[in-house]
Amino acid sequence: MRETRATTEDQIPDTDDGPPGRGRRAPSQRRCLVSRTHGEPKHMLRFVVGPDGRVVADLSARLPGRGMWLQADRAILEDGQLARAFSRAARQKVEIPEGFAESVRDGLAKRLLDGISLGRRAGEAVCGFQKCRERIVAGRVGAVICAAGASQDEVARLLSGHRDLPMVRVPGDVLAVSFGRERAVYAVMAPGALAERLKAEYKRFAGVTEGVLPGPETIGQ
Repeated sequence: MRETRATTEDQIPDTDDGPPGRGRRAPSQRRCLVSRTHGEPKHMLRFVVGPDGRVVADLSARLPGRGMWLQADRAILEDGQLARAFSRAARQKVEIPEGFAESVRDGLAKRLLDGISLGRRAGEAVCGFQKCRERIVAGRVGAVICAAGASQDEVARLLSGHRDLPMVRVPGDVLAVSFGRERAVYAVMAPGALAERLKAEYKRFAGVTEGVLPGPETIGQ
């Protein structure tokens, strides 16, 4: 039984020949080039090599070309052997741009902003303590969104009686810009595909962010 499982895991790919296309389905798991751990593609990072030989983050996993996969982890993006791993997977010498980890983080922050903005335009996301509290009490929440600097006491009050709700912590400017405001601290997203996408993006973002963004488990501590 153990040998069968190990063999199956060893067959999980860490590269691809391009995004899923007509008649070709993507594997349900991908393996990290560096850590050799595996996970769902939506929680991992895909990279391709540009015409200039530089590694490009393909955060939407749609760019053509040979894809190379990494775990969404800051330490991996800063690993000293990363260029060698990419070169081996790409079958050519590649260059990692300066500020690589920061550029990936910024790209993921932009995807968080886009996801929240899309939810707002679709009427699935609202901001403001009172509006959020009303939806939480009504059970119409798929994800709670808070600015990273939000008071833990206020967050605990917002969630009172509903602390099991998934929480997404984003930079304050991301939340404010998403709603076209100078300042925004709280928002909620209705259950559904947009909330699931937002949670997946947050997991990647949190993994490549320096330090730890507080989550639900830290509330009230």
